[in-house]
Amino acid sequence: MLTETAIEKRTVTYFAVLLLVVGGIWSFFALGQLEDPEFTVKTALVATAYPGASPREVELEVTDRIEKAIQELPQLKHTYSTTTAGLSVVKVDIQDQYWADELPQVWDELRSKIRDIEAELPPGAETPVVTDDFNFVYGFVLAVTGDGFTPEELDDHVDHLRKELALVPGVSRADQWGEPDRVVYVDVSESQLAELGLSAETVASALRAQNMVVDAGRIDLQDRRFRIAPTGAFESPEDIANLVIRPSAMDYLHTADGFPNAGDELLRLRDIGTVRTGLLEPPLWEMRYDGTPAQGIALANVAGGNVVDTGRAIDARLRELVADLPIGIEVHKVSWQSDEVSAAIGGFLVSLAQAVAIVLLVITIPMGWRMGVIIGSGLLLTILGTFMVMSIVGIDLQRMSLGALVIALGMMVDNSIVIADGIAVRIQRGIDRKRAAIESASSTAWPLLGATVVAVMAFYPVYASPANAGEYCRTLFSVVAIALLLSWLIAMTITPLQCIDMLPEPKDGAEGEDPFGSAFYQRFRGALTGAIRFRWLFIGSAVALLAASVVAFGGVRQMFFPDSSRAQIMLDYWAPEGTRIQTVSQEMQSIEARLLESPYVKSVTTFVGEGPPRFYLPVDPQGANPTYGQFIVNTPSYQEIAPLIAELEPWLRDNVQGAMVRVRKYGVGPAETWPFEARFSGPAEADIGTLRSLAAQGVAILADDSMATDVRTDTRERVRRLVPEYHDENAQRAGVSREDIARSTKRAFDGALVGLYRERDDLYPILVRQTSEERRRAAADLEQLQVQPAGSTETLPLAAVTRAVELEWEDPIIVRWDRRRAATVQGAAYGTTFPALRAKVLAQFDAIPLPPGYQLFWDGEYYSTVQAQAGLIRGIVPAVVIILFIIVALFNAYRPLFIILLTIPFVMIGV
Repeated sequence: MLTETAIEKRTVTYFAVLLLVVGGIWSFFALGQLEDPEFTVKTALVATAYPGASPREVELEVTDRIEKAIQELPQLKHTYSTTTAGLSVVKVDIQDQYWADELPQVWDELRSKIRDIEAELPPGAETPVVTDDFNFVYGFVLAVTGDGFTPEELDDHVDHLRKELALVPGVSRADQWGEPDRVVYVDVSESQLAELGLSAETVASALRAQNMVVDAGRIDLQDRRFRIAPTGAFESPEDIANLVIRPSAMDYLHTADGFPNAGDELLRLRDIGTVRTGLLEPPLWEMRYDGTPAQGIALANVAGGNVVDTGRAIDARLRELVADLPIGIEVHKVSWQSDEVSAAIGGFLVSLAQAVAIVLLVITIPMGWRMGVIIGSGLLLTILGTFMVMSIVGIDLQRMSLGALVIALGMMVDNSIVIADGIAVRIQRGIDRKRAAIESASSTAWPLLGATVVAVMAFYPVYASPANAGEYCRTLFSVVAIALLLSWLIAMTITPLQCIDMLPEPKDGAEGEDPFGSAFYQRFRGALTGAIRFRWLFIGSAVALLAASVVAFGGVRQMFFPDSSRAQIMLDYWAPEGTRIQTVSQEMQSIEARLLESPYVKSVTTFVGEGPPRFYLPVDPQGANPTYGQFIVNTPSYQEIAPLIAELEPWLRDNVQGAMVRVRKYGVGPAETWPFEARFSGPAEADIGTLRSLAAQGVAILADDSMATDVRTDTRERVRRLVPEYHDENAQRAGVSREDIARSTKRAFDGALVGLYRERDDLYPILVRQTSEERRRAAADLEQLQVQPAGSTETLPLAAVTRAVELEWEDPIIVRWDRRRAATVQGAAYGTTFPALRAKVLAQFDAIPLPPGYQLFWDGEYYSTVQAQAGLIRGIVPAVVIILFIIVALFNAYRPLFIILLTIPFVMIGV
């Protein structure tokens, strides 16, 4: 009926072809273009600062309370927490079935739970901050360098660029990375303050009071109302230096005559200290591009937008902005998603052209050029129609949808080949063209539709999986389904009409001849007859080949997701815990220099103290950590990555001591940061030493295995801390509290925050600290650090109020998993795959004796793989039911079903 209607309404059919071509081409250019499909990162972080608290205090007083509140969420899957001195970070994983449309409600519930327990947090703990925007991807990352410019001057230019690029159409967010933390340092001498009869708190109070925003009210004058705005706020660092220091009442009480600084001259801040603007010491982060200090700009594309169009718009605006920059300011591309997407789409178009050419060639050789044109045009129409439907349902061009089209290319022509070949055979037998077309289509319509649906349903389990891998790959099913169903529709309507109009008439005298009577078919018939006659030998040989293929399959490398074809690699640098960030930055420079010497390296971007912004969705960025750094290495092409790694890894082993440098390729899909993760956990307050011992045994197993690399534990190394032992009796006599000691040590080294300096729309901290000379003396002999009791102008050495200053070992990181203390052995496979590495060491890990209450859990790639495979079960059952029903319905018998099922295993040998 469908075919007959298409033939009878040929004008409508050909007009539909025209609309399909025009609409398909338009849809292709209108589709959103992305590098990866959008999948939901079902993770949030709850960070709570608790300044001054030890890791154990933070864990028990903050982390435990927050985890207890989070545990009440019905959507919760797992919690992971990392507790360090003064900071609690709880990672919340939500169950797989909650996707993007439901997550905002889940995060609202999470915030509500956190708000409910804020009153239970200890005094001094700050308000917990919930971060849930991990799906945000900065597809465009720039590095801006400034030869001859100070960091502050470069920051001004970068900020201007960021503001301008944020206005580009298609840009949803523009952030700055690596900008210097500007501060105003007030260096005062503790000894000079004592000589003048002043306390450091007096200086701090004066700074706070002078720079405070005040509300002076309003005044009515005649029929107008005026706002009163007193001046006096700091407008420059010079204003801070000119601040008059007025002794407090307590200062008067602690002087001999009651009148310090007597005389006519006013005492200003510059008389007792040095005021200067500068950068925070030590810095929180650093960034370099090819060894030159840099700052970054990260730009994100609007959700669902065409990243290629956005990239062109950014490029155009960038050319305009760069032309106006002063000489010395240079802008470099670190990662440019539009280039990656353009390359992927270009590769697809090449594959498409190759596929069409192959189809034309393969069909043309045995069946003639007309048949090649008919099948090839059907393939093109199917792809164009697929673009139209993708545009309607909102499927973007990205890695999975393009991959689905490539996978479906070979299957798209099957329906048209069957129909066209049936028509050609009937015409050759002398049947009327129209009747031949209708007979060929109608006799095979239902079998072809059933076979098409069977092929489509084979991909359904991926679509139905709730796991991250399923969400990432779900457009694989959607696009394959659209393409194959459209190919059936085109085969039933357009292909018969093309055959009627294009297939030649039978040659004279050839009408009615058997089209399968040629020498080729005679030889094929003979081979088939022989196989049937000696069927047990033939089937036995096939079974033997099947058995051999199953054995050989054990040698096939298995991966959760393959490596990406990005022309980039990343190097993670982990210094020992407790290393200064300045040391980390300095040590990374030698690696930086070696990379820039390599002919396989195009550029190197260095991030110190924190990982780069998330510019590639499958990679989790590393949070702030002064012992961490990362290199983003760009190569001229993907082909240079293998030789670069081959020359780099031996050099790193020989030249980098005391730190771990991990070389990583970018992966495809929701990849794991650490593929190998074996987690030992115990009771809620398990002994940390026991956990470290269990993890150390796991590390030893991997260290002895040549297939393992980058081995470590997430609890890292133990560190030493300075512990002034408070002498209660002496301190009480001197009027010195623990807070006085803490205030003195903080002011001596890091500086005490006393206010904010406003400069246009920026706020810079004002930090009061001791002079550099006093800081050096205190660092060399902490016991001689002068401590000033609150409200007093007199000081006394730290040794007078402490028994001693000891060095003690502590665990800098306390890790918990589902509220259980844990220690995880982390690593990666070297020269092999993770499944092979795990299989090799599994028995040794299982043999590690676990105390009562302790357990071993395999996380990382193993857990993700298990979750992904379990997620497939949800779709396998309905898919199998539908496939089996269609096969039985097509044949109305059971025996064909069993024959087909018995054939399926032989795909292992290429059937």
